[in-house]
Amino acid sequence: MDRPLIGVSTYLESKARWGVWELEAALLPVGYPRLVQRAGGLAVMLPPDDPAYAAEAVARLDAVVVAGGPDVDPARYSAERSPRTGPPAPERDAWELALIDAALASGTPLLGICRGMQLLNVALGGTLVQHLDGHVKDIGVFGRHDVTPVPGSLYAGVAPEPTAVPTYHHQAVDRLGAGLLPSAHALDGTVEAIELPRPAWVLGVQWHPEMGEDLRVMRALVQAAS
Repeated sequence: MDRPLIGVSTYLESKARWGVWELEAALLPVGYPRLVQRAGGLAVMLPPDDPAYAAEAVARLDAVVVAGGPDVDPARYSAERSPRTGPPAPERDAWELALIDAALASGTPLLGICRGMQLLNVALGGTLVQHLDGHVKDIGVFGRHDVTPVPGSLYAGVAPEPTAVPTYHHQAVDRLGAGLLPSAHALDGTVEAIELPRPAWVLGVQWHPEMGEDLRVMRALVQAAS
């Protein structure tokens, strides 16, 4: 059986350095493609492009992953910018929202990771908490905490027991978007995963599975894409 083709959105950085070069770059932490590969998929990068081409890109894929990254522009959910919200990434916002819309319209399996989960919520009309105190302990260092699945959810079918996950975020889901259901929570009540009801395979997780050893979420996406 051919391995399913999994597209992963990328960062777009004005300056990145490798070897003797310092150039604008579309890049992706290697944990993402390695997670796809370890889970049985083929990984391809989806750098920001004209949103008009999103449906064409998604049509060639078996599943889509919207990766983590910078804060979503609060204007996307009609909120004033908090002083603690990071600088906008307009190219990523526009492209990834178009990818999400295309995946939802076509029934293509979709996984949002951290920012990707938040953007999924915004795409469906939800809002975000722009800052949570205490959720990032050390800048540039992933933390770890338990998440508890909601019984009967898609996520609970993937990981039925409370699980310690790698995490790094200072924003979270506030009002859920249309049709979305919470599927996991942190101990403090923060929504840690969201999903759309079946038959769609649409899941967002607030943590970073690409930074851990647990393959279950990505394996579930790969299976849905097969």
